[in-house]
Amino acid sequence: MMLRLGIDIDGTVTDPRTFVPYLNKSFNKSLTYEDLNQYDLTKVLNITEEEFWVWMDKFEPIIYKEAPLALHAKNVLNEWKHQHELLFISARRKHLLDITHNWFNDQDISYHHIELVGSHDKLEAVKNNKISIFFEDKHDNACMISEEHQIPVILFNTPYNQDPIPKGVIRVNDWLEAKNWVNQWYDVKVL
Repeated sequence: MMLRLGIDIDGTVTDPRTFVPYLNKSFNKSLTYEDLNQYDLTKVLNITEEEFWVWMDKFEPIIYKEAPLALHAKNVLNEWKHQHELLFISARRKHLLDITHNWFNDQDISYHHIELVGSHDKLEAVKNNKISIFFEDKHDNACMISEEHQIPVILFNTPYNQDPIPKGVIRVNDWLEAKNWVNQWYDVKVL
């Protein structure tokens, strides 16, 4: 049985620390990764939505082009490429598709599909792609996807997603823990 794995990109496949040096330089801050205790960066930086999106328009392509991989992501994903379908579903805006494809190619990470939905609402994309398990770093996305579609969601542990989680959301610290959970779940489902 081949699983259809729905995988967020930023903070999941890319290192969740990626934004920190750009935020510090641009906003003259000295934030640490642990200071990112909210997903909403306007609250962390004490700026308006408008100021944030002006900044994102300028830096988003650079950040996504240079983003480092999350620990063990490449090995696990490349191991899964022959066993499961890898469907990357991201909140990135659609105009960043070429940068995203190039990043995957530069990192030598296989994919079967990349979809940029342009917002954090991934519910329709999860349904349309018939996802078996989803991988996410945004707390409310993980909870909504799990509850709406009754599928397991692997939530990568970060300072900004520490709210309680429902039963269908599984918190992991890295891709090796995610792989172990998926392998155990898969073995139970197949047997």
